[in-house]
Amino acid sequence: MTRPTGTALRLTVFLGESDLWHHRPVYTEIVHRAHRAGLAGAGVFHGVEGFGASSMIHTQRLLSLSEDLPVAVVIVDTEERIRAFLPQLDELACGLVTLDRCEVVRHTGPETTR
Repeated sequence: MTRPTGTALRLTVFLGESDLWHHRPVYTEIVHRAHRAGLAGAGVFHGVEGFGASSMIHTQRLLSLSEDLPVAVVIVDTEERIRAFLPQLDELACGLVTLDRCEVVRHTGPETTR
């Protein structure tokens, strides 16, 4: 697994937590595919409120049903590795996919001593 430093590309996929791929959450499938592809790292973040293409607002407020809350999957790696991973998302028919240039200032892992 490579550890990017300096300029990198951030891939963010916005979808709903109830989106499924073969009876499995899409966000889980994305993370596992990113791991198999050897990407530097991935995280899944739950939103508390949002809307997408359907224009229906989904929220976790107390008096509302918390169905299909927004989820963001974020992956950061080199531009070359992220762009090579994009076809994997086409197969999953994901929601909104964005790419942003970013700067990695620190990337530590278990093999790093403190």
